[in-house]
Amino acid sequence: MKHLQTGQFHGQTNQTIHLEGITLTDTEYTQEKVDWHYHENAYFTFILQGRVIEGNKKEVYHCSEGSLLFHNWQEAHYNIKPKGFTRGFHIELAQQWFEDMDFDLRNLMGSINISNPDIKLSLYKIFKETKIEDETSPLAIQSQLLHLLTQMLYDNKLTTPQKPVWVERVKEILHDNVAEKQTLSDLSKDLDIHPVHLSRDFPKYFHCNLGNYIRKLKIEKSLALLSQKKHSLSDITYQCGFADQSHFARCFKEENGLSPLAYRKLIFSRTYGCVPRDNT
Repeated sequence: MKHLQTGQFHGQTNQTIHLEGITLTDTEYTQEKVDWHYHENAYFTFILQGRVIEGNKKEVYHCSEGSLLFHNWQEAHYNIKPKGFTRGFHIELAQQWFEDMDFDLRNLMGSINISNPDIKLSLYKIFKETKIEDETSPLAIQSQLLHLLTQMLYDNKLTTPQKPVWVERVKEILHDNVAEKQTLSDLSKDLDIHPVHLSRDFPKYFHCNLGNYIRKLKIEKSLALLSQKKHSLSDITYQCGFADQSHFARCFKEENGLSPLAYRKLIFSRTYGCVPRDNT
């Protein structure tokens, strides 16, 4: 079984950035199938464009734009790339980095398919920092990584027996119906719980109120759609359930610091060291 070293991925590498214990790689997947292999470090795979199928000894993941996987050390897996262009963003974390940060990852063993919108939005922000690549980028990247890893550990501790049944159910409803208008009354009826109970307890499990969580899901979906040239900004506005294009642009810029158009240019850019000019 092939053992890939730090910064080594199957495909064409567009960019590699080495920080202290952190390696960030932007890779275009060029092989239809990659046989069983494993990597030297724990790492994230974030699909920026296209699709890939990844399997390990327990599960098979069908990944598209915006899919995020985390693999702990030496987790063996294989890859199949469907027809079309596929591009992944990888973040490798050396064992020494975790020790330096005094971060214990023993509760995050194996492979994890991540759906938390906060964590995914952090990955987009880290990707943006690799385009800026100025004197504050290393600090920004480390801060985002510590934030998302802390969130992953917290999510992992909330095992199913500890959570009320409605928590997973409301998560399914919101993730599956991003473009639909949700009301507290309708959700409460669907979940068979009191609106006050839902509103009060939602932040305990999602770290924000219901409205903010829905907005994050909309932004997360828009980021994935922006990587597909076939979607216009008006199409994305509609598919993500924003009231109009100006509302979409305002919410997007508040979260990402760039307009949707500027971020689309960033995604498709093959030059590094700068962010496309935002004229909005």
